[in-house]
Amino acid sequence: GLVCPHAGYPYSGPTAAVAYKEVMGKRYDAVVVIGPSHREFLRGSSIWAEGGYETPLGVVPIAEDVAKKMLSPEDDIVFSDAGHRYEHSVEVELPFLQVAIPDLKVVPVVMGEQNLRACRNLADAIVRACKGKKVLIVASSDLYHGYSYEECNRTDERTLKAILRFDPEGFVQGLLSGEYQACGGGPIAAMLMAARELGADKVKILTHTNSNDVVGERGGYVVGYSAIAVYRSGTGGEEGKKRVGVELGLSEEDKRTLLTIARRTVERVTRGEPPPEFQVKSGKLLERRGAFVTLKKHGELRGCIGYIEGIKPLWEAVRDMARAAALEDPRFPPVRPEEVPELEIEISVLTPLWRVKDIKDIVIGRDGLIIRKGWRQGLLLPQVATEYGWDVKTFLEHTCLKAGLPRDAWKDPDAEIWAFSAEVFSEGEL
Repeated sequence: GLVCPHAGYPYSGPTAAVAYKEVMGKRYDAVVVIGPSHREFLRGSSIWAEGGYETPLGVVPIAEDVAKKMLSPEDDIVFSDAGHRYEHSVEVELPFLQVAIPDLKVVPVVMGEQNLRACRNLADAIVRACKGKKVLIVASSDLYHGYSYEECNRTDERTLKAILRFDPEGFVQGLLSGEYQACGGGPIAAMLMAARELGADKVKILTHTNSNDVVGERGGYVVGYSAIAVYRSGTGGEEGKKRVGVELGLSEEDKRTLLTIARRTVERVTRGEPPPEFQVKSGKLLERRGAFVTLKKHGELRGCIGYIEGIKPLWEAVRDMARAAALEDPRFPPVRPEEVPELEIEISVLTPLWRVKDIKDIVIGRDGLIIRKGWRQGLLLPQVATEYGWDVKTFLEHTCLKAGLPRDAWKDPDAEIWAFSAEVFSEGEL
């Protein structure tokens, strides 16, 4: 299961994306999305059980078999448009899911009453309908709402600690007493109850922020956001992380030198100073190779830019791309000097490209991909497919999306598929 915020995309979108990154490319029989009703009073829960939900990305089909099995009028779980007509808490999650989940089918649930009985009834309905199926349960919820930045952090800390205890019954009591705050507290509790019955036993806080931090100003109204994953032991976290790429003959000293070049460059350019000069003697670092520098902050991407082909000596390529990743990645604002100590740097040293004639030749964990069609081009590094658990088809689809192309554009006769490998290493490994 996941907990994802549902405020406006400029505010909570990056936090929600952290959660959906955990399930990118995975396939489910159904995704149950539970949101609170902000505008209409409901007794129990309302399910839209047939047809679809339309977003700007298209119509999301309903997993009708699951939705209809969940219906239980005696438990106040009904098929109705009540709660769905004006509510944003469910539909704001759908575009993320449309991008992340192949062949998506959803069960949209809007929850009115959020007492213990309503949570228990909804959880039982999910378990009854989903046993034997592969399902994802998404609880849509923001956290603190109010006018104090300090109180937001204190209250959210209490709320998140309660969720980490995986005691949904106690969590509901804390919500009712005011000790915890979450506008979707009922959806969170119902998700925890159902996930527990379906075998989950771990909770992980992926990230936490608030609207003041997002806009960079303190004061005024503030809302807390968190991304949370709930999973079965051995299926989440860092367990089983695989080594990716190939060995290109770089020594441990070569790798440390490149990481030092990257870090010192980031430190200087974020202060407005020119990149430092380096005296490099290693023959491997003087070879012309493509290279990407990836910056991560608390495990999340903060910048990634690279040279695809070897137009410069490797050490120069790393220096240039460290500067570019820190200051020029169009997806992110420039890195601030105070962020630098929180960054982890990863370097990918690329092999030459080769043209893919048969997709059966693509090896997950070894290969990165480039898809070119017309003037569009998308590239994904080898570690991306491994990190998300993709198969070859899903890897191709997401490389197309990276290029701004339809998922299946790789099948077009005029699309070019290129592959490469890389030696990948980071500060955390050396």
